Amino acid sequence: MELNPEGRTATKRRAIRGAATEVFLQHGYLGASMDEVAAKAGVSKQTVYKQFENKERLFAEIVLGTNDELAVNLAKAYAETLDGATDAREALRALAFRLLESLTADHVLQLRRLVIAEADRFPEVCGAWFTSGFEKSLETLGQALTGLTDRGLLRKLDDPTLVAYQFAGLVMYKPMNRAMFAGTRERPKPGELTTLADRAVDVFLASYGVSGGAAG
Repeated sequence: MELNPEGRTATKRRAIRGAATEVFLQHGYLGASMDEVAAKAGVSKQTVYKQFENKERLFAEIVLGTNDELAVNLAKAYAETLDGATDAREALRALAFRLLESLTADHVLQLRRLVIAEADRFPEVCGAWFTSGFEKSLETLGQALTGLTDRGLLRKLDDPTLVAYQFAGLVMYKPMNRAMFAGTRERPKPGELTTLADRAVDVFLASYGVSGGAAG
């Protein structure tokens, strides 16, 4: 049974998005070729333009689409590690390690580098990547941290989003910045992510933990 035209269109659109993501992350915006996108997607260049109008529109779709996926994954990590937690140190260590594993993945680092490189060329798109993804995600983390406060596991947080920024900074600053400058082939050494997670939680709880074994 043949797919209906709408189904074929959706399939082609997904193929183009997947191919374009690969091409943009590998070559950057200026180096990306619509011919290569079409070839990787297995469609004609005319089909690429029909679906996405131009290279700029395709870039925006890729950046914001991957951003949505990342935000959903981060929200899931917050919920699975912090919701209902009874031990602040254990929960925060689990979250820190999840963040380190997910945010140091090659495609995430490449996307971050691409957005940074094109921020001046596409300020609205790249700015939206920050506000609707990264910033919104940290607001969600702040709310999850407030849940730990409500259960007596953290001190009262006057600015939960700022506290979330501080936690993310403690966890991610070293590996993220190293990868931005040294490239994705500069992988963390064995055991390094665990050490980073442990030390980040130590510093965080020194400021926001409460007395007692469950909190620190």
